[in-house]
Amino acid sequence: MPSLNIPLCLVLFLISQSNRITVSALDDSYYCPNTTTYSTNSSYHSNLILLLSTFSNASSKYGFYNSSTGSGSNSERIYGLFMCRADISRGYCQDCVTTAAKNIIQFCPGRKTAVFWSDRCLLRYTNRSIFPDPDYGSIINKPDRPYVVRNPIQITSDEQTMFKQKLGELIDDVATQAASDPSIGKKFATREANFTVNKTIYASAQCIPDLSSSACLKCLRIVIKVFHKFHDEPMGARVQFPSCLMRYEEYPFYNSKPPALSYNQGHNGIPKHVVLIFCVVVAIVLLFLLSSGLFLLLLRRRRRKRNNTLKEMNVTVDLSGILTAESLQYDFSTIEAATNCFSMENKIGVGGFGDVYKGELVTGQEIAVKRLSRRSSQGVNEFKNEVVLVAKLQHKNLVRLLGFCLEGEEKILIYEFVPNKSLDYFLLDTKKQAALSWSVRDKIIRGIVRGLVYLHEDSRPRIIHRDLKASNILLDKDMNSKISDFGMARIFGVDQTEGSTGIIVGTYGYMSPEYAMHGQFSVKSDVFSFGVLLLEIISGKRNRSFYQEDKFDDLVAHAWKLWKDGKAMELVDSTLIGDSNLRSEIMRCIHIGLLCVQNDLDQRPTTALIAHILSTASATLPEPNQPASYKDYTRIEKMDQHTSKSIRSSVIQEPITEVYPR
Repeated sequence: MPSLNIPLCLVLFLISQSNRITVSALDDSYYCPNTTTYSTNSSYHSNLILLLSTFSNASSKYGFYNSSTGSGSNSERIYGLFMCRADISRGYCQDCVTTAAKNIIQFCPGRKTAVFWSDRCLLRYTNRSIFPDPDYGSIINKPDRPYVVRNPIQITSDEQTMFKQKLGELIDDVATQAASDPSIGKKFATREANFTVNKTIYASAQCIPDLSSSACLKCLRIVIKVFHKFHDEPMGARVQFPSCLMRYEEYPFYNSKPPALSYNQGHNGIPKHVVLIFCVVVAIVLLFLLSSGLFLLLLRRRRRKRNNTLKEMNVTVDLSGILTAESLQYDFSTIEAATNCFSMENKIGVGGFGDVYKGELVTGQEIAVKRLSRRSSQGVNEFKNEVVLVAKLQHKNLVRLLGFCLEGEEKILIYEFVPNKSLDYFLLDTKKQAALSWSVRDKIIRGIVRGLVYLHEDSRPRIIHRDLKASNILLDKDMNSKISDFGMARIFGVDQTEGSTGIIVGTYGYMSPEYAMHGQFSVKSDVFSFGVLLLEIISGKRNRSFYQEDKFDDLVAHAWKLWKDGKAMELVDSTLIGDSNLRSEIMRCIHIGLLCVQNDLDQRPTTALIAHILSTASATLPEPNQPASYKDYTRIEKMDQHTSKSIRSSVIQEPITEVYPR
């Protein structure tokens, strides 16, 4: 049996430490202080729209940018800035800033001061000058208003003393280094330190570049004080103020070779002669490295030829990380013994890619074994590489891949065993629906969202699932949801946000219109599927079976009609009716579902935004637009009579090995 050393992924949730610390459960958070307000038809509102538009455009070039709109000392003048984490790529920076600029007005309506925080970027605006900012934003940067995210897992008691000592030294060091960072336009540093023989703490710190070194250090010292307020020792945490941030984890969460992002300081930028000197130095270095670059380019081309199945995704597989193919490989005899020679008594599922068996290792661990069909044309090396990639997706709301087996023509995948089967097992059985109280459904919904946020935002590389549906949501013994079946998933490169294909795969009723009709997919394709799934969870009915029974276009069209008529609660599963206290929560979820299935993908919320909405009851939601009707999808109608056959033959050509235990 292999020895797995898989790092724990950060699971973010709400924990209050004291009356003086604001803690959020999510990667994204909006802070809207109760200060002065503006009206939607005011000059301030127009100036704000212009400023945020400028930020969205500037984020494609810069990692830091500040600017202002309005004239002179006019009360309608507005100041703002954004800063991306210095180690992320330009594409991720642009995604984060664009999303923040798009949503901050929605979540802080009418506020003249607002802040957006996430692990990837910061965006803020206010009606007073904030750059240069020697007092590091005193208007909203008071020590009692940080944004804090903690890893719920704590350091074991026998390691706490050493951990606390090493962490204290580490964060002091990284704060000092960030404040004295000589890089032009940056104040960023990373450090690491061992606190046991086999365990390491990783930390990063960053300040707004236009802070002085002393102001940066002062801001980071306040962050350190917040860390010291923790009554226990979390395995990881992040603390952010509007002008500085710090994070530590027990795994390397930052890029050890940060991309060359530009840091432009808008109207208060770096002196021209400094920029000129910097450009000359860069030019000399580039010329010096040109020959090396050409050599590396040739090596890269040779590597791409060896990985033809990954060429379409622009992803290079690296087996030198924490997981290798060898560390995940099981002997065939071990799996054969665990499944009682793949006996019929142990078979728990049949799929287009092969049969699934329940097994038990000699250690007593229960596993699900997927015995892949022998008709797969995928090579051994490609199979190993893809298994390593999927195995790195470690999150409590994703089904965990434990390993694989290769022997002769046998290709086998080994997963954790999930005892409560899939969500559709409960939704589509009227007798079992009673087990799905609203609290359980709400728990399942939030788990799905957390899993999608991980795939779309936190995973490196980014993953688009493409087949999110009730049968691919598995439930553990505590009814926690786990996303499964990555057989149709697509891996995106670091800067890639969307793609297209001539092979349409997926499940009728869950496909987004742009994917079903034109083969275009993105994170918003998964958002559409989630919207359909959310409406199914609320109604207790499947999208297509609803069409057959009630003679509407589909569940989505029916939900939209009820919403327009002010009768949305008629959509709700009858087993949930009776508790009037749940009405507002359920109505909010119906609202979110309809926002997710809008025809225009740009109008659909991101999964990070959905997570924020679910945790913030006061967030104002826009009115949804009419969703597309499936009767308009001519391409889908042609597939309708041969759905299973078409999808199955198409999936075989997909490059990612199917991941699930069903």
